[in-house]
Amino acid sequence: MLKFRHALHEDLSLLVGLLADDAVASSRETTQLLEAHEKAFAAITDDPNHELLVAESEGQLMGFCQLSYLPGLTYAGGWRAQIEGVRVAPEARGQGIGAQLIGEAIARARTRSCVLVQLTTDQRRTDALAFYLKLGFVDSHQGMKLRLDQ
Repeated sequence: MLKFRHALHEDLSLLVGLLADDAVASSRETTQLLEAHEKAFAAITDDPNHELLVAESEGQLMGFCQLSYLPGLTYAGGWRAQIEGVRVAPEARGQGIGAQLIGEAIARARTRSCVLVQLTTDQRRTDALAFYLKLGFVDSHQGMKLRLDQ
């Protein structure tokens, strides 16, 4: 049975490893736990508007995502939830864990009275795009990013 919880510091190296275990992200991520990861983990877990949501089964970490709650003036001042960094462990893929993880994130957004849930995914991840469409997400906007670290 899948259970959901907030990430613990002892999960951090596994989370970093999952982020790097991705064809698209492998060029920008590292499996080495860095001081920057430690600082980011602390900033996320110390802020009530951010959470690292972990899915586990029988004590094994099966996947995770970052969920951030953002206030806005649009949508009549409604809050939105942003889902980032969705990953499922390689051995757990194809078992519906990703769908359950996103479902839990959506449920948490509803609990926080968010008016919408949004996410972005790299256009090269065609399987991920199909997955999110199947879950009811709508490809309604063109996303853009500007790298500042290069």
